Amino acid sequence: MNFTPLPTVDAASVPDDGLVLDVREDDEWAAGRVEGALHVPMSSFVDRFGEVTEVLAERGRAYVMCRVGGRSAQVTQYLVQQGFDAVNVDGGMIAWENAGRPVVSDNGPGFVA
Repeated sequence: MNFTPLPTVDAASVPDDGLVLDVREDDEWAAGRVEGALHVPMSSFVDRFGEVTEVLAERGRAYVMCRVGGRSAQVTQYLVQQGFDAVNVDGGMIAWENAGRPVVSDNGPGFVA
């Protein structure tokens, strides 16, 4: 059986105008997120798949992110299997924050929960 390697990118390489798809849960999202990211928790991903595909049709590649990369790897794999251009952000929000990329919340600067 052939396995295609999961497409990944490091957090520092995500373009500023790239579509970040954040699959963390609501409490994690509220604490801190990438500004402009699309929030679709993994727990409701299947129910909201139509919404995700509409955005992907408009924006192209999705940079899928969670806290450290496990959940986002599963979602990335699913999207790729469905024929979408998706890459997993290696290390997730932890790597994003460590790379000095901005993390925001509703009240200004955020943090990774």
